Amino acid sequence: MRERHTPKKKRKGLKIFLTVLLVLVLGVVGYGYSIYHNLNKAATTVHSPIDRTPEVKRPTDLALNKKEPFSVLMLGIDQREGDKGRSDSMIVITVNPKLKSMEMLSIPRDTRVEIVGKGIDDKINHAYAFGGVEMSMNTVEKFLDIPIDYYIKMNMEGFKEIVDAVDGITVNNDLDFKQDGHHFATGTLNLNGDAALSYARMRKNDARGDFGRQMRQRQVIQGVMNKGANISALWKYDDVLKALSNNVETNISFAEMKDIQKNYADARHNIEQIQIAGSGATIGGIWYYVVPQEEVANVQTHLKEHLELK
Repeated sequence: MRERHTPKKKRKGLKIFLTVLLVLVLGVVGYGYSIYHNLNKAATTVHSPIDRTPEVKRPTDLALNKKEPFSVLMLGIDQREGDKGRSDSMIVITVNPKLKSMEMLSIPRDTRVEIVGKGIDDKINHAYAFGGVEMSMNTVEKFLDIPIDYYIKMNMEGFKEIVDAVDGITVNNDLDFKQDGHHFATGTLNLNGDAALSYARMRKNDARGDFGRQMRQRQVIQGVMNKGANISALWKYDDVLKALSNNVETNISFAEMKDIQKNYADARHNIEQIQIAGSGATIGGIWYYVVPQEEVANVQTHLKEHLELK
C-alpha cells in the first residue's frame, strides 16, 4: 500500500525498529536469565505505566500465564526540540501463541479517524500531539475496535543503535540499487545500522513497490532475530540493553516480559504483515488517507480473530 505525502525518510525506518523491539522482547529476554539483574535494571528504566480508561475493554483481564493473545501499539516518535514530538509511525501488532504467529498492521499516519478525547476527525498521528500515549491508544482502540493491551514508544535513532549493538546483520539482496549514498549489490550483504535503515527504506526504485520494501523490512527484522538468538550476542548484551534503555518507553513490566518470553517466544518466527486499503482525499483543504468502512470492518474482523475475541 503506497502512503502518500510522507517525505520524511525517518518514517519507513521507524516501522522496522518498532517490530524489532517486540522481537527483542520476545527473544533477548530469553537468554537473559544469566544476566538477570542487568535486564531488570534496563526493564525498570524503560517501564512507564499508563493509567487510562480503555475505549474497548476485554471481558476479563488479560492473563499472559494462560497464553492469551495480546496486542501492542508501537509508536515511532519524531522528537522535536520544544515539544513532545509526533507519532510518525503507528503499528499494531497482535501475538497469538497458539497459532505461533504475529500480525503486524501499519496504520498510515494521515488516516482520517475520530480522535478520542478531542471530538474531532483528524489525522491519526495527531492523537499523540494532542494527548500523548493515552490518546493514541484510545484512538487506535476505537478505530480498530480491539483492546490495545500495551504500548511501546521509541525514537528513530534506536534502530541504528540496536543493529549496531548486535554487530550488524546479514541479508540476501535480490535487487541492485542505491539509497542514501549506499550501494546495495545483489547477493549476501553485511549491514551496519545506517546501511540497514537505508536498505529497508527503499521503495521507489523497486518495481514491486511496497511489496519489495516490506520484504526487505522482514529481512532486517529476521537479521536482528538471528543475531539476537546467536550465542555470540551474549557478548553484546550490554550494548543491546543500552540501546533499548536510551530509546524505549513501554508499559510492559519486566515480569510481563518474562511471561511473554516464556509463553509467546515461538510467535516471533512467523510475522505476517497486513495492510489497510484506502485512498487519498482532500477535505477542507487538508489531505487525508481515507479508509472505507467496509475495509475497516474487514481489518477489525481479522484482528479480532487473531486475538480470539468474539
